[in-house]
Amino acid sequence: MADTMTDDTDAVPRHRPRSTAPHRTPPTVLRLLAVMVMACVAALGAVSSATAAEGDDLIKVFVVQDPAQTGGQLATLESIAATTLGDASRAGEILDLNRGLRQRDGGALNDPGEQLHPGWILRLPPDASGSGVQLAKDTGNTDGTSTDPNGTPDDAGAADGGSTVFAIPLAAVVAALVALLLALVTAVIVSRKKARAVYAAGLRVVRKLGEPARRRRQLVLRRATGRRFATDADSVRRAYGALGELSADGGRPETPVHGLRVDDGGVTVWLPPSSTVDAPWQNIDGTRWHRTAAAVGWMTPAGGDGAMTSRAAVTAACLVRVGTDTAGEPVFVDLSRLDGVLSVTGDQAVARDVVRNLLAEIARGRPDTPVTVLGGTDGAEAFALPEALRRLPRVEAPAATPAVGGGTTRAAAARHPVKGLVVLAGTPTEREAAELIALCGPGGAGWTGLVSGEVDGAHWRWNTDAEGHVDIPVLDLRLTVPA
Repeated sequence: MADTMTDDTDAVPRHRPRSTAPHRTPPTVLRLLAVMVMACVAALGAVSSATAAEGDDLIKVFVVQDPAQTGGQLATLESIAATTLGDASRAGEILDLNRGLRQRDGGALNDPGEQLHPGWILRLPPDASGSGVQLAKDTGNTDGTSTDPNGTPDDAGAADGGSTVFAIPLAAVVAALVALLLALVTAVIVSRKKARAVYAAGLRVVRKLGEPARRRRQLVLRRATGRRFATDADSVRRAYGALGELSADGGRPETPVHGLRVDDGGVTVWLPPSSTVDAPWQNIDGTRWHRTAAAVGWMTPAGGDGAMTSRAAVTAACLVRVGTDTAGEPVFVDLSRLDGVLSVTGDQAVARDVVRNLLAEIARGRPDTPVTVLGGTDGAEAFALPEALRRLPRVEAPAATPAVGGGTTRAAAARHPVKGLVVLAGTPTEREAAELIALCGPGGAGWTGLVSGEVDGAHWRWNTDAEGHVDIPVLDLRLTVPA
């Protein structure tokens, strides 16, 4: 029966994507921005309400420009009324507001037909508007003296102790407040980026300094897992018992099991996406099914009839514990479904630990299994075999008959009892690659290959990291490897 849940890609192992929270502006920054905006609004409100608060202190004025600056035309009361009030007939209002007010050149406006002089400052009605209108402050002129809106007083006026009028450009106030706001926002953003950069750099240094100690702790845990596997026969018995429930029985076909996890709460199995099982099994997701301990009849003391029956029904299986999951529970795979070569890549030290652990598991569960050891091209040290396994010299392999439609180690997997093991450390030579094809590929001698290195066309591909983990794409799992 073809196994539809195969791992025949050369890609890096897949994992469930980790969700990343969207970036959000911290509440402190938002509050600071709100305070700055309100401060600008308050400042603008203070400027705009000065007229109401101080009566006539703030007035609107028009400064008569030199004809050279206006295209040769000298302003008149009518032209000023037309541009600032929208109505030339209101020139009389401007005359009334400025009649008799002494200008900086000593002159004064007294007659509607009188010529205006450059530099004169003329008061305007409150509803005046336009580009030529400016705001000025009146200090209470009692004798008609006025000054330039830029604040430069006339000497005579200053000597006489007359009133002064100086302009406060509203646009300049707004521009200053906006510039202040932008400067503060920029400072906040830059400081946050610098703080994040400093924090990230410090975190990297701390991690780097703590890396050796962390790896030593991880190695201690991995060694403890190895000792646990060496003495824990109960989890193996329960795993085979669960496998027996899903084996062929009468008219019921066998349900392929690719992975299996047991604990005190029950058992979880990984099945092909197209497979289903009946109650009391419950589907967790597309490939995982769970059964509670209360509903599992095989979870009885060793020697019970259910356990012995299950064991007898799955003699073709070869369950091995690859490692432990995040909860510290062992996870099994069935090597009889490999039907080819397992290539373990990544960190070489951890990859060797994976193969050594598999050899130890087979030695405990299937002693006297024949093993042949190959060398590899990269000078990796050959594996030392457990005493319970039977080492053979190089096996003369028959000529392989490649499967139609794919490479010899890439065809669909079917269950085959583990007849023997071909173990290799590192990348195989051309001759060793041919031996792997002949011994382990479909149509070959039916052996199983375990390689701690890259093998083209390997049926199973696992990847390790320096932290002692192994990724199993076909199960979408990351496990901690015993050491």
